[in-house]
Amino acid sequence: MKKSDLDRNEGLKITGQMKQAGTPDRFGSAANPGVTRRDQRKLDQAQGLIPFAVKLDSGLVKQIQSLAETRGEGINETVAALLTKGLSR
Repeated sequence: MKKSDLDRNEGLKITGQMKQAGTPDRFGSAANPGVTRRDQRKLDQAQGLIPFAVKLDSGLVKQIQSLAETRGEGINETVAALLTKGLSR
């Protein structure tokens, strides 16, 4: 047999093995879909959270992100703390 025939047969063999292999657990029915947007919205409403969109300067956003990272909390909690502190003055 020629080298090209051997390579082609090897490719067919690999393709056949791939077709017979099952779906990995991280895909398909075994995958955990997590929380849907609707469910997350209901959870947020139960906690009394309301979406609040603002446009901020990119430098300010970077400062907030770095502050949240140093505190070890999320951006939402950091912004809430900053707003509470600012409004209490």
